Amino acid sequence: MRVVVQRVARASVNIDGEMVGSIGRGLLLLVAVHGEESREDLEWMANRCVGLRVFPDSEDKMNLGLEDVGGELLVVSQFTLYGDCSKGRRPSFIKAGRPEVSEKLIDEFVEILRGQGVKVATGRFGAMMKVELVNDGPVTLIIDR
Repeated sequence: MRVVVQRVARASVNIDGEMVGSIGRGLLLLVAVHGEESREDLEWMANRCVGLRVFPDSEDKMNLGLEDVGGELLVVSQFTLYGDCSKGRRPSFIKAGRPEVSEKLIDEFVEILRGQGVKVATGRFGAMMKVELVNDGPVTLIIDR
């Protein structure tokens, strides 16, 4: 599992001109799975993302988490995070999970996040999405499991 985390002032996802998910201050999670993740892997990643202390405190140090700032999450599936660009000019995606397995894992990941009491908005699995964000900082992290 691979997640790119971006601290945002706001973010949204549009599909065919329709806004399907949006958040204010919080974290945009671009999520890819390889298809063999266990429930433990999903829980570990959810805990890691929700618990990240990446928001500034009164001394402008990254000491606060989502709960501390009333932050929200926007989860967008993005299989291209497993793109291998080491050979040729066209990325290979053989390390990404099959869609029928990946969709279930991403849905389970979202439910685990929601179970932690955080507002979670999402994109739509497999759709061509337009993701808009205002990166705050910028702060961008990559987490692998």
